Amino acid sequence: MVDLFGEYRHKVDAKGRLALPAKFRKVLSEDLIVIIDPLKHECLYVFESEDYGSWVKSFFNSEEPFNNRSTDEVELRRRLRSAASDVALDTAGRINVPANQREKVGIDKDVVILGNEGYFEIWDAKRWDDHCEAYYRNGLAQ
Repeated sequence: MVDLFGEYRHKVDAKGRLALPAKFRKVLSEDLIVIIDPLKHECLYVFESEDYGSWVKSFFNSEEPFNNRSTDEVELRRRLRSAASDVALDTAGRINVPANQREKVGIDKDVVILGNEGYFEIWDAKRWDDHCEAYYRNGLAQ
């Protein structure tokens, strides 16, 4: 599992390509998976393939395997897996973020890339700035 840090401001080009921070490119594999934030649809999560599989499993009871007879578990897994897309790092250190996923979270051009444990997030820059402002305004950051 990679542990990524920092906040980076970048731009998505007209073809949907996004250059990743150099620090991220040094530690990530070429094969990545992009998924829409399953909780609030605020941003995109980007995982390495192995970390994505572990993340999906974390939504289910760790003491018992996935229950394919549980309607709730089947639906949750279906939603998590259908929201994912395979992407790859190109030779210039960019990923092509699928248009349908960019649209669902409001990404147009200016983005913020945030490091996290086991994945990184891609936010529309204005949405990220509004999120941070609301967080501080509501006194949550103390």
